[in-house]
Amino acid sequence: MAPKSEKPKPHYHGHRQRLRERFRQGGVAALQDYELLELLLTYARPRQDVKPLAKSLLQRFGSFTQVLDAPPEALAEVEGMGKVSAAFLPLVKACAARYLKEDVVQRGKVPSLTALVDYCRTAMGGLKDEQFRILFLNSQNEIIAEEILQEGTVNQTVVYPRKVLELALKHKAVGLILVHNHPSGSLTPSAADRELTRTLIQASRNLNLTVHDHLIITRHGYFSLAEHNML
Repeated sequence: MAPKSEKPKPHYHGHRQRLRERFRQGGVAALQDYELLELLLTYARPRQDVKPLAKSLLQRFGSFTQVLDAPPEALAEVEGMGKVSAAFLPLVKACAARYLKEDVVQRGKVPSLTALVDYCRTAMGGLKDEQFRILFLNSQNEIIAEEILQEGTVNQTVVYPRKVLELALKHKAVGLILVHNHPSGSLTPSAADRELTRTLIQASRNLNLTVHDHLIITRHGYFSLAEHNML
């Protein structure tokens, strides 16, 4: 009895191997955005040619970053995604945020402003609503805690100074770094941003707390009030 002939492998198998080899040799810089997205999708959809899907996602959301920022329900609306892939891509972003957070928050002292901004941009730069976070520092300027204080609408976040001070006492902090995002993409601090900063600085002084900075975060950049002598 003649042995059964093996089915030919799908045409995209060799393409996937070439993508993996290019990534192995040159990292993400060796791949275009759609190729990097395609490579990610191969792990969620191993039996499907995902190049057309990767290109559809980029066309729908506009950029690689915006694809990862998209909520699962929006991703699932793209033909060919399915629930598994729609959950997988946000997981990739969440893993990146956890990686950066470990360097910045969980290892104590802030290694650099750049590292702090990278973490904050990954965690909140792509959010559609405003979010206000506080990093609490000890006397060695080590980060001892992080709290999401408030999540608001697209253009407004309400922050209560009393709550900030209660959390500072809870964590036995002596310093604070304020962080919030601008979903609009504007890096210019609003009048409300400046007034809130002044209010928190004044309230913190009564408890011998130091506000070291107030960072405004967007998907593409940041604004440091400390760097611009606005504290």
